[in-house]
Amino acid sequence: MSANIYFLQTIALTMLIMSASSFAQSTSKLFDGNSDVGAVLHRGSVMYDGARQQYIISGSGANIWGSHDEFHFAWKKLGGDFILQAHGKLIGKGVDPHRKTGWMVRNSLDSSSPMVSVQIHGDGLVALQYRKTTGGAVEEVRSTVKGPDVFQLERRGNRYIMSVARFGEPFTTADISDINLGDEVYAGLFVCAHNKDVTEKAIISNVRIIKPVQENFVPYKDYIGSHIETLEVFTGQRTILYTDPGSLQAPNWTPDGKALIYNTSKGSMYRFDLKSRKSEMINTDFVKKNNNDHVLSFDGKMLGLSASSGKPEYGSLIYTVPVQGGKPKQITPIGPSYLHGWSPDGKYLVFTGQRDNEFDIYKISSDGGEELRLTDAPGLDDGPEYSPDGKYIYFNSVRTGKMQLWRMKPDGSDQEQLTFDDYNNWFPHISPDGQWIAFLTFMNDIDPSDHPFYRHVYLRLMPAGGGQPKVIAYVYGGQGSINTPSWAPNSKRIAFVSNNGMISATSK
Repeated sequence: MSANIYFLQTIALTMLIMSASSFAQSTSKLFDGNSDVGAVLHRGSVMYDGARQQYIISGSGANIWGSHDEFHFAWKKLGGDFILQAHGKLIGKGVDPHRKTGWMVRNSLDSSSPMVSVQIHGDGLVALQYRKTTGGAVEEVRSTVKGPDVFQLERRGNRYIMSVARFGEPFTTADISDINLGDEVYAGLFVCAHNKDVTEKAIISNVRIIKPVQENFVPYKDYIGSHIETLEVFTGQRTILYTDPGSLQAPNWTPDGKALIYNTSKGSMYRFDLKSRKSEMINTDFVKKNNNDHVLSFDGKMLGLSASSGKPEYGSLIYTVPVQGGKPKQITPIGPSYLHGWSPDGKYLVFTGQRDNEFDIYKISSDGGEELRLTDAPGLDDGPEYSPDGKYIYFNSVRTGKMQLWRMKPDGSDQEQLTFDDYNNWFPHISPDGQWIAFLTFMNDIDPSDHPFYRHVYLRLMPAGGGQPKVIAYVYGGQGSINTPSWAPNSKRIAFVSNNGMISATSK
C-alpha cells in the first residue's frame, strides 16, 4: 500500500472517529501544552487519538517568516540534546500552497522568538528555517526532497539536523550550526495556514520525542529506557505497547499471536501478554544471564536461549526450555555460541559460533550433539534463520566489506548475496508466509562487524528472493531492537524495541 493511500484511509477513519465525538481536546502526556503563537484570528487545537496514537493539529496564522510568526503549536519544554520524529501530512487540498506543518524548536512562545523548524509546505517545498535573534529575519536551507511525509529534527548542542523522506526511502539531511536558543526550549509540532482567515489541519503519527544516550555512555553497562512497539510493515504505522526505564530487548512474537517474549539487560526472560498488556517472568531456572539471541520453535512449544555459561573460556552457550519455563537443557558444549534459528521441523538449531577466533554459522541437533560448520568465509557471519519452508538459511555476512544479507541451502551450499548497498544490514527475519525479509540497517559510519546500541537505524523490508529494500521504520535503537524473529503470524506486523533516555520510572 502506498503512503498516499494510507493517509487517505487514515484521514477517512479520523473524520469518522471525530464525528462520533471520541476525540478529546488533549495533547496526551507527550506534550506539556498547546498554544496559538502570534495574533491569529482563529484558535487552533490539538486532538489525540489514543487508539492509533495519532494527532490532529489545526492552526491558522498568516505565516512563519520575517520578524514574527503566527501558528498553532503543540509543545514540550526540553533541555539538552534531543530527537523529534514524526510521520504525517497536511489534510486535503488546502487554501494556500504555502500552508505548512512540521517540527519547531523555540526559545519562547513569543511571536518573534529565535527558532529552528522543519517546514513542510502544502506544495511539497521543504526547508530548514531559522531565526537567530529575537525579531530577526528568517533564513532557510531548502531540501532536495519534495513532499516528504516522514520528518525529523535533531539538536546536538547548537547544531540542528533536519532529516526528511517519503515513506519507504532513506532520509535526506541538511543542518545548521551556531544557533543558540538556550538550553531550555519549547519543542513540538505546528500548523500554519499561511492565510489569516482560514484554518488548516495535519494528521501526525509515529510521534517520538527522544533523549539520546550521552556520548560518554559505556556499552553493556549504561542503558536508557525502552519502548516495545509493533509496526504495520506496509504502512509504517507504529504503536507503543509497553514502556520501561530499563533495557528491554529482542521481542519474539509467539506463533499463536497472543504474546511477545523478550529479555532484559539483567538477563531475565519475560512474556508480554498482548491482551492484558502485562509482563510475566519466565522461569529459566539456573540459566539466569540470557542475552538477546533467543528463538521460539516454529510450533511455539520450545524456547531456545543464548546465555552466559559462567565460564570465561566459553562465554555464551545455547539452551532449550519449554516455552512456559522450566529447567533448560544445554545444547552446545562449547562457546561462544549465539542462537538465531530453529528448523521448521524442530530438529535443528542454527547459530553463530566463535571457533579459533573466527565467527561462522553452525548447525546442531536440537537435542545436542556434534555441530556442523556451514560457512568458512573470512570475517563475521551472523544472524542465521531458516525460511518457513526450510529451503534456505538466511544470514548476514561482512565478507564483501559492508555487512550484507545472504542466504544458503541448509547444508551450507549455494551461498548468495541479497543486498548490495552502502549500509550495514543485519538480522534477516523471514515472514511466516515466506514472502518478505524484515531486517535492521545501520548507517555506514560504524564498523561493519559492530551492531551497537543507541543509533539512528532503519527497519527495512524486501522480497525474500531479493530486490530493492524499502524503509518501513525510522528508529532510534540498534542492538536489541530486532535481533530475533519477530513477525506476527499474519505476516503484516513485526515487533521491535526503540530507545529513549527521557523514559522515567513512572512511565509504565
